[in-house]
Amino acid sequence: MGYVVLVAEDDARTREGLSRALTRAGYRTLAAADGAEALTILRNESVDILLTDLKMPGADGLAILERVRAEFPEIIVIILTAFGTVDVAVEAMKKGAYDFLTKPINLDKLELLLLHALEARRLVHENRELRLRLRETSGLKQLLGQSAPMQRLREAIQQVAATDAAVLILGETGTGKELVAQAIHYGGHRADRAFVKVSCAALPEGLLESELFGHERGAFTGARERRKGRFELAHGGTLFLDEVGDMSPPTQAKLLRVLQEREFERVGGTETLRIDVRLIAATNRDLEGLVGEGAFREDLYYRLNVVPVPVPSLRERAEDIPALMAHFLRAFAERWGKPVPEVTGEALALLCRYSWPGNVRELQHLVESMLVFSKGGPVTAADLPAAVRGEDRGAGSGDRASSATLRELERQAIERTLVATGGNKRKTSEILGIGLKTLYRKIQEFGLR
Repeated sequence: MGYVVLVAEDDARTREGLSRALTRAGYRTLAAADGAEALTILRNESVDILLTDLKMPGADGLAILERVRAEFPEIIVIILTAFGTVDVAVEAMKKGAYDFLTKPINLDKLELLLLHALEARRLVHENRELRLRLRETSGLKQLLGQSAPMQRLREAIQQVAATDAAVLILGETGTGKELVAQAIHYGGHRADRAFVKVSCAALPEGLLESELFGHERGAFTGARERRKGRFELAHGGTLFLDEVGDMSPPTQAKLLRVLQEREFERVGGTETLRIDVRLIAATNRDLEGLVGEGAFREDLYYRLNVVPVPVPSLRERAEDIPALMAHFLRAFAERWGKPVPEVTGEALALLCRYSWPGNVRELQHLVESMLVFSKGGPVTAADLPAAVRGEDRGAGSGDRASSATLRELERQAIERTLVATGGNKRKTSEILGIGLKTLYRKIQEFGLR
């Protein structure tokens, strides 16, 4: 196995017996006759597991445990104790020991305990590595672009991330509001805790309430078991409410209560649950206007809008388009196993002049669609949709032309992606970043087959 176990035991017979048994089991074994010797070995050897007697001369098991937790937090500590000191061993577990064994030691139980302890440590390491990678891929590095609006956005994120204040991210559809929410979470002190998201627009009212607050068994038809809501799952971390402007008035009232009281009950339940959650909300709608119309609660609006963070549209930072284009080309070329194509100057100029009503998401989908159908060679102006080339801007007023442009792009993106996925609607919805119900509606609306 290659793992190193240190046996700290003042009784020579027990120490030697454990050492022999562990060596036969494939462990490399070190031994110490008292606490002082154990600490010396720990400072000079790479040890994975410490088996220490609770009562020893020099330094007892509790004293060694405290030093190990302070100096070598990666080492697994298992306490060996007599029946009369089990209460003390339990106290040691509260202070960081993995487990304890009573004497005389059952060797089969010991080997099984070691395997479980090593597996638990492996999972902790993997979880830590995953969180580090997630932090790297979900932070400021993912907000591409060096334009002045993007620099101001990064500065705002860094300032707000250091606090626990409620944040309201404002921006058009497709600007990357979720990336901003992730950057705020992973840039703050809650980065090692959960980042939980929920789309308020994708769920009907009754289901949204259950998603947010959870439900008890039997709370409604089909509730066969208790289920935790997103607030519970986000305890200690961050809850991201996307498209909060689409939340119904009854759910708004319940959300306001949670923000005020920091407590709630599951649907169909009576137990009051307290939570510690940082809330980040996002919307592409004019919440202030909705407040004036009576469609959104004024008191909830001010609770959510403690720190507003506006996200610029792509047309406001057109100088970032070349960098975004290069990033998406590399990413999708790697995904589809194709070479990264060059982009001609004429094509790039057209991309930079286009208004991008769908923002960064529209650019991302356009690049993916082009890569799917690419037969090699550079991306030229002829490879771009007619809307991007500006060939259909003359009909009607500017507003109607912009609407027609977006509608045509939507139809082209959906049609091409359906072809690329062989008609797989679930895969198509994932690639396009839209809900399955929305995709079905769009297919019917555009008359696609």
